[in-house]
Amino acid sequence: MSERSTNTATTVPLSTSGDPLSILTVHAHPDDEASKGAPTLAKYHREGVRTTLVCCTGGEEGDLQNPSLREEGQPFHGLAPEQEKELVASMRAAELAASAEVIGFDEVVMLGYRDSGMADTDPNNHPECFHQADIDEAVGRLVKVIRAAKPQVIITYGDDQKGYPHPDHLRVHDISVLAFDRAGDADWYPDLGEPFEPSKLYYSVWSKARILAVHTGMLEHTGESPFSDEWLEREGQDHRITTKIDCTGFQWARSGALRAHATQVDPNAGWWFGLTDEQLDQTYPWEDWILARSRVGPIPEGDGERDLLDGVRESVS
Repeated sequence: MSERSTNTATTVPLSTSGDPLSILTVHAHPDDEASKGAPTLAKYHREGVRTTLVCCTGGEEGDLQNPSLREEGQPFHGLAPEQEKELVASMRAAELAASAEVIGFDEVVMLGYRDSGMADTDPNNHPECFHQADIDEAVGRLVKVIRAAKPQVIITYGDDQKGYPHPDHLRVHDISVLAFDRAGDADWYPDLGEPFEPSKLYYSVWSKARILAVHTGMLEHTGESPFSDEWLEREGQDHRITTKIDCTGFQWARSGALRAHATQVDPNAGWWFGLTDEQLDQTYPWEDWILARSRVGPIPEGDGERDLLDGVRESVS
C-alpha cells in the first residue's frame, strides 16, 4: 500500500507578509505530476504548505503503456486499438485523482483543454486541444487559478525543451511565464479575481548528474540500466540549476504516484522502478530546480539554494 502525504504541521507556515505559504505547479497531462516533482511537493505538503496542481489537459491522446493490462482477465484484453484508446482516455481522470491523493495536493484544477498529442500529429489540429488554444485566453484561465490559490511559488516547465518538444509541454511553459507576470496586474483579466503577484518562478529539470547517478546505481544494484548512450551523452542543463531539494524519505510519493497511473506506467519498468525508494535515497536524494524569476532577491549563482521558499518564508527567531 502506498504511503500518503498527510499534513502533519501543527501550525500553518506563513510568508513574510503573513499569508499562508502556497506552491502551485503546472503540468501538461495526467502523470506528469508523478514524474516531475512529486517528492518535493509531498515534502512541502507534509510541512503544512498549501499545494495546488494545475493539469492543462485530460490526456486523451495517451496510449496504453502497461502491457500487463492486455492479459486475460484484465480490462484491455482483446480490445481493438480504437477501443483501447477510448478506454485509456476514460481512465485518466481517476488515475490523476489517485496520484494527487498520494502526493497530497490540497487542490487539483483541470484547465480544461484537450491533449494535443505528439508533435506533427493529427491531434495537434483538434480545435479543442491545448496547442490550438488562444494564448491570452489560456493565460487567463491560469491567472484565475493563481489569484484564487495565491501561491508565492509557481513551478512550471523550462524554456529549453529540445529533448522532449511536446506541444503541450511547450504551451505549459508559455502560459506559465505570462501568467506569472499578469496575475498581479489589475489591467489584465479584471474580472478574474483580485490581483496577486507570485514571488518566484521555478523550472523543473532532470539533471545530468541525476541520470548518471541513477545509471551507476542501477548497474550496482541490478546489473543493468535503461539509460542508453544517447541519454548518457546528451547535453545537460546542470549549470543552470540553482536549487536542490533533499527528498530523502519522500521517494514514495514518486513511486506511488507513478503506480497510480496504471495505464501509463508499467510497474515492471526499470526506467521508473529499477531502484527502490531507499536505494534512490542513497543514490540521488535530490530534486533539481532552476529559479527563473524572483521578486524577493537576486537569482543565486550555482546550486546552493535548498528551499523553494527562500526569501518568502516568515523568519523564525
